[in-house]
Amino acid sequence: MAKYDVAIIGSGPGGYVAAIRAGELGLKTVVVEKDPYLGGTCLHVGCIPTKVLLHHAEVYDQFKNGEELGFEVSGLKINWANVLARKDKIVKKHSKGIEFLFKKNHVEWVQGWGKYEGPGRVSVEKDGKKTELEAANILMVSGSEAKSLPGIAPDHKTILTNRSILQLPEIPKTLIVVGAGAVGVEFASIYNSFGTQVTILEALPRVVPVEDEEISTELTKAFQKKGIQVFTSCGVESVKKDAKGVTVAFQDQDGKAQTMPAEKLLLAVGRQPMTENCGLEKSKAKLERGFVQVGDNMETAEKGLYAIGDIVAGLPQLAHAAMMEGIIAVTHIAGKPAHQIVKTRIPNATYCEPQIGSIGLTEKQARDSGHEVKIGKFPFVGNSKATILGSHGGFIKVVSDKAYGEVLGIHIIGPLATELLAEAATVLNLEGTIDDMMNMMHAHPTVWEALGDAFASVRGLQINV
Repeated sequence: MAKYDVAIIGSGPGGYVAAIRAGELGLKTVVVEKDPYLGGTCLHVGCIPTKVLLHHAEVYDQFKNGEELGFEVSGLKINWANVLARKDKIVKKHSKGIEFLFKKNHVEWVQGWGKYEGPGRVSVEKDGKKTELEAANILMVSGSEAKSLPGIAPDHKTILTNRSILQLPEIPKTLIVVGAGAVGVEFASIYNSFGTQVTILEALPRVVPVEDEEISTELTKAFQKKGIQVFTSCGVESVKKDAKGVTVAFQDQDGKAQTMPAEKLLLAVGRQPMTENCGLEKSKAKLERGFVQVGDNMETAEKGLYAIGDIVAGLPQLAHAAMMEGIIAVTHIAGKPAHQIVKTRIPNATYCEPQIGSIGLTEKQARDSGHEVKIGKFPFVGNSKATILGSHGGFIKVVSDKAYGEVLGIHIIGPLATELLAEAATVLNLEGTIDDMMNMMHAHPTVWEALGDAFASVRGLQINV
């Protein structure tokens, strides 16, 4: 039996990044993956295919507005089969890319259901046969799956999850999205662009509830302008299926009973950790509502057993968070110094239209934590490149400490927000101040230079508004 330095259960973003870094650090590494391909939920039915569809939707919106751009466009049609085929092609390319990187870094992988069997032991079950691997350290990266609502089970034909909505053979005429987190608002954007009448039902008082309140308000306005109906503070009571689709009964924010028919329903009410049947009950690892508790180096209460990604308690279910958690875990396994995750330094990117990018404390969080806060805000309407792109809605909001000018949070809604997030993440990680950023030259004309005006607006010195 081969003995490994580390066995990784799961090949999603956290798993494959951890494996590659482990290989780079000279650790003998094996990955156990239940599917016959590498990449996990994010690559195959999450981040990547969704962003492919969002890009296609953006291109389609540009064509629809061709006349304003000086192009005569007639007979514009969507070839949905080709859209799906390109999505699948991109996914397959990057899955094969992970296989190449595994070979390059001497990472082995085996297919089957991986399970913790005790210190230093992992079982792999496939087609009813079970084998065992020996590893000094074990990293659990089993991921998450979509939640459903009580009494409302997905059938993947009419009542959909993030997986099944990616395989729809046709664009629906009407779609109800239950949940207005990142998954819900991204699919709402996609299908609205492709001509679907979309309605969002959110139980909480605002859409994208993890974002700054002003971001939520702006997104609601933008969606309503696009024709997307948005109901917040509403509870779904029942979903009835019929030959035409579904009828959803819910109470609106005023407590009024409403019903709404639609061809399709998307359940986007969050994700739950996949920690059942993983063998964790054989360990000292502590679980909280199915999530695994870990220390600074991602190690559980069981020595030599680590957990990262969507199954970790207290950290966001984000691919890039899982990637860094994996790097921290294997760095620690290799006996090298590893830094710690700081939650307020984890960027959040939502690819709806308009895009949202944020990092750090919201205004409310900053005030609640005792900071005397000073706010700056710059609208994209004052940015020339945004006007050139025909996308000048939204704004950048900077939350800073009044006494020292330290940047506490940056919240962006508008063009290229998920790319502008790069500078926002840099200034927070380097603990920069408003004055540091005001003194940095931003290239013109770029959407990026709007950040320069946003920092200056904290001092009341913005130029372009």
